[in-house]
Amino acid sequence: MVEASAAELRYAILAAQREGNRQLALQLRPLDITPSQAEVITVLGEHGPLTLKGLGELLVCETGSPSRLVDSLVKRGIAHRADNPMDRREVLIQLTKEGRRLRPRIEQAEAAIHDALDEAFASDVRTEMVQRIHAFLSESNSGAALARRFPRR
Repeated sequence: MVEASAAELRYAILAAQREGNRQLALQLRPLDITPSQAEVITVLGEHGPLTLKGLGELLVCETGSPSRLVDSLVKRGIAHRADNPMDRREVLIQLTKEGRRLRPRIEQAEAAIHDALDEAFASDVRTEMVQRIHAFLSESNSGAALARRFPRR
């Protein structure tokens, strides 16, 4: 077996991410939703309603403020902004009926990619890869978002 270099590993991860994103974009095209928008819908469905800051802390694929993503979803009637009854200075973002309707279709699109990953990588291999990636990213903003979104037991 040929030993992999750190550079090859880095580019293999990048290529896998790009391919996964490309495949997800193809699956989401009939819904007219981007992978980044799908992530917002998924996070709001799992954790919402959330403040913009709270949403941003859970997004892995989007860096910085997700305000433009939220704006696009609000304009399309997929998400809604509402005053926070606990703190009137804050606005909460939540899914509308249309956003909740899209969630299972997004989950179905993601399932095709997850099934391919399950087939390509045995459970113990996936577990080790995820543990090592969490450790590698532990001091980064991306790692913090990943840990908040998928807490390790």
